[in-house]
Amino acid sequence: MTDNHPELSGYEPNDDYRPLRGKHFTSILRVVVVLGILALVVPGVLTTMRVASDTAANACVSAVARYYPSAVNFDARFELTGAGGFGWQCYAIDQNERETFVTPLGVIPSAPRQLAPGTPT
Repeated sequence: MTDNHPELSGYEPNDDYRPLRGKHFTSILRVVVVLGILALVVPGVLTTMRVASDTAANACVSAVARYYPSAVNFDARFELTGAGGFGWQCYAIDQNERETFVTPLGVIPSAPRQLAPGTPT
């Protein structure tokens, strides 16, 4: 038994070992495959980022309204090394445009939890 397998190397066995496809066609095919993979991955990443941004903003609005009712505005942003660590952070902005850290929202923000009446915060 021999270790020579010309059909696996891209050559036709009875054709004097000529390549089945040219170098130009192979490079074009590789570019098309890479573009196809990007076309599948990029929309999912962009959608995930948009949903996380909207969820973080909604959770931050609720947290600022609960803990800093006198705040004028809020800011929810993703930080690598924020006050609450890695992930989304929520800040309250007062009338003098000072930012006060409110709460970390996590890497994947979620809707704020509703506490039962009479439960301490």
